[in-house]
Amino acid sequence: MASRRIFRKTALLMMDHPPPRYPRAGAAPPLLDARSAAVLREIVEQYVETGEPVGSRTLSRRLPLNLSPATIRNVMADLTDAGLLFAPHTSAGRLPTERGLRLFVDGLLQFGEVAEEDREAISSALAAAGRSLEDTLADASSLLSGLSAAAGLVLAPKSEGALRHIEFVPLGSGRALVILVNADGQVENRVLEIPPGVPPSALQQAGNYLNARLVAGRPMAELRRSVTEEMAADRSTLDVLSAQVVEAGLATWTGEGRGGSLIVRGQARLLADVTQIENLAAIQRLFERLETQETMLRLLELADRSDGVRIFIGAESGLFGTSGVSAVVAPARNAAGRIVGAIGVIGPTRINYGRIIPVVDYTARVIGRLLG
Repeated sequence: MASRRIFRKTALLMMDHPPPRYPRAGAAPPLLDARSAAVLREIVEQYVETGEPVGSRTLSRRLPLNLSPATIRNVMADLTDAGLLFAPHTSAGRLPTERGLRLFVDGLLQFGEVAEEDREAISSALAAAGRSLEDTLADASSLLSGLSAAAGLVLAPKSEGALRHIEFVPLGSGRALVILVNADGQVENRVLEIPPGVPPSALQQAGNYLNARLVAGRPMAELRRSVTEEMAADRSTLDVLSAQVVEAGLATWTGEGRGGSLIVRGQARLLADVTQIENLAAIQRLFERLETQETMLRLLELADRSDGVRIFIGAESGLFGTSGVSAVVAPARNAAGRIVGAIGVIGPTRINYGRIIPVVDYTARVIGRLLG
């Protein structure tokens, strides 16, 4: 009976269409009738604002519909039976479940525009000159944290752009330092495992071999492909040890090409709502996940599969493996449409989705232009 009252195959959709730049993160549950949708929307909005359970008398005063508290209690009971609401204790108040939040985000949420003062704050913070790229991205993460009252995330992949120079420096004990100079003058160092007994002359020959193929600032991806093909066709002029150094270098670059720099700011904001994120142990596990390379790779994969903002509620993304947490992630793309990073926020499930999603979307586009 409950499901027949709430879910109608021919029900009318009770919301404005979500803007197309915010694609849905998953298939929405069946549609609600207008009365049930109004009750669920109001409960979620009150939960986002206060974090407290909402009762029928409060709803009867706030809802635009002319419904009695008894009627509202019946609707709330049906929504609870459907798994969209739950009672945190014996009171009559209800809170949304993660499934209820998902339905709200996918079908009931009305997005606002980014406020002009927020646009100006984002643009001016990211356009400031005279700072390193890392400092600029750190400012972006802090800015997102402040605007969302959650933790801000910014991920910049390792550079795959044009190279000017490559050099191998022996470190001893089967290791070498690879110095990469990008076309814009930025220097990146990586430690490389090499076969024992490789002399400095072999490292120098490997560097000369690769530098001779950096034609007009050849991108790393193109260099890897060309050198791999040449060595496979046995057209290389390298001796055996130098060839091993080049192969080891190519393997290292291939393995790290999807890595990057993950900058997180505002972690302390997650502690402000710790009762909604279960306990401090869950927060600690979340902080540990944020520091792993696996999380960076997963963020890029999620962004790469999306044209716009993705919203993950609870553990449904597999990103952080905990309930009580929501993540809003967007890809940063350059003018050619290539992924150059990912940005987002992570916070308790009662973050202000209507405000945060447009802010993340706008910031992602600004960062895309910056990194592009």
